[in-house]
Amino acid sequence: MSRRDALILRAAAIWTVWVWGTRIWNIWNDDHGFGFKAVHTVLAVVSVAFAVAIWRVARRGRAGHSGEVHDAGTFQRSTTGASRS
Repeated sequence: MSRRDALILRAAAIWTVWVWGTRIWNIWNDDHGFGFKAVHTVLAVVSVAFAVAIWRVARRGRAGHSGEVHDAGTFQRSTTGASRS
């Protein structure tokens, strides 16, 4: 995975956590019923769990990056010289 791709995934993860953190703070401090608060809290927990998964994918993708990306479809390994499209 390229550095740019990993940064995009990490930005999406950070954005998700920030948006849901702000949203839940506002929901729990406003005058909403328990059901509304419960549903949105569950949605927030699921979304943040996906954000954590996205962050881990980006980290794993960068850790496994052992070659160079030459163009949009070709990846060449530094150690073997093999390429795939």
